[in-house]
Amino acid sequence: MGKKDKQFVSEITQMEVDFAQWYTDVILKTDMVDYSPVKGFMVIKPYGYAIWENIQQHLDGRFKETGHKNCYFPLLIPESLLKKEAEHVEGFAPEVAWVTHGGQEELAERLCVRPTSETIICEMYSKWLKSYRDLPFLYNQWCSVVRWEKSTRPFLRTSEFLWQEGHTLHETYEESQDETLQMLNIYREMAEEVLAIPVVIGQKSEKEKFAGAHATYTMEALMHDGKALQAGTSHNLAQHFTTAFDITYLDRDGELKHPYHTSWGVSTRLIGGIIMVHGDNRGLVLPPKVAPTQVVIVPIASHKGGVIEKTTELYSELRKSLRVELDDRENYSPGWKFNEWEMKGVPLRIEMGPKDIENNQVMLFRRDTLEKEAVSMENLAETVEKWLQDIQNNLLLRAKQMRDEKTYYVKSLDELKEVMEKRPGFVKAMWCEERECEDKIKAETGVTVRCIPFEQEELGDTCPFCGKPATKMAYFAKAY
Repeated sequence: MGKKDKQFVSEITQMEVDFAQWYTDVILKTDMVDYSPVKGFMVIKPYGYAIWENIQQHLDGRFKETGHKNCYFPLLIPESLLKKEAEHVEGFAPEVAWVTHGGQEELAERLCVRPTSETIICEMYSKWLKSYRDLPFLYNQWCSVVRWEKSTRPFLRTSEFLWQEGHTLHETYEESQDETLQMLNIYREMAEEVLAIPVVIGQKSEKEKFAGAHATYTMEALMHDGKALQAGTSHNLAQHFTTAFDITYLDRDGELKHPYHTSWGVSTRLIGGIIMVHGDNRGLVLPPKVAPTQVVIVPIASHKGGVIEKTTELYSELRKSLRVELDDRENYSPGWKFNEWEMKGVPLRIEMGPKDIENNQVMLFRRDTLEKEAVSMENLAETVEKWLQDIQNNLLLRAKQMRDEKTYYVKSLDELKEVMEKRPGFVKAMWCEERECEDKIKAETGVTVRCIPFEQEELGDTCPFCGKPATKMAYFAKAY
């Protein structure tokens, strides 16, 4: 290693100075992603992908607990299928990537690279469904989709991203609505319990709902810079697609009927949310339940007798139940390693040197509070587990406090403008739910209706933006 390689990790832009540059610095310097030769398409490197794997593992378990099964549908969709549902194709047309040739031959029909899979899945469901006895269809797929974005940022908005998309069919509207809300709540539990990200759940406005949906439900998270992130959605598609694709079944009364349809999904943009909710000016801060490495062990004065043996012994013990790294690289100083692992957001660091061995202790350092404490080696595995759980809990508490501090009430359009200019965040306000009002708010402020929350508050009788009678309380924000 040359002298340059042994220097401390280079500085990350302060988030208060340039939040967008801070974000880019963090994801590149922690080796989460790299840019590919195709604009807007990212390479997710092992450290970034491991976070997705942990999210995927948790959700896949929850899906299976609720009776869902995984399958896979083709990447390419014939143009004729996309056109079967007019509202849907209109919503996605600007972002669709098309395949026009197979080898040197022009195709008889263009094929789109899936922007979402409702059309191809409905085409197959129309072949598979025969009787009410076949219902419900509870299927999910893990895949990538392509949406040709004009402006991209790794994890948050890329032309290709990884996600899961569930697609279910039901006999009744009530069953489809129960499914839609059940999956939204599974997403909420995952966000709060695994990612330590507090979310607001509710219904999208008519303007913001998914193209072709009867109703769209969302979970919205607030980032450190005061912008909202749509972190997951669940759609009740009613019979829109099942009618368009002629999906019918013989019902209990002997009549042919269209089933009710849902779809729901989360994507790798959740990783962007983790970074922007928990990160700080040292880099990543990762919740233990999703961190690729939960604990890193750093030997101190490893050349001295017993240190490598003891740290290796500890590593072997902890890795039975935790994701652990032993950083025994000889060409870096302990200080350099501390800096690197802090930047990578590892929740807990264990330091062990000759004096610690003499005193039958180790030094524990927690990434969330930057506190260090000497603890006994007795029952160390149990102590580490308790610390990790405390870090997990603290990150959620801290994120809730940040969100609450950046949530405001406004009583006029001018107040909304002032908040967004000086101290952006979530804004709660009564609203008339009219499209004209919604369009005006966005045109004048860049703010959108994030959701109409299930937990309603009575903040007045009139819409502060247009003066008409208010029907619901809504959350407003600028969003990624």
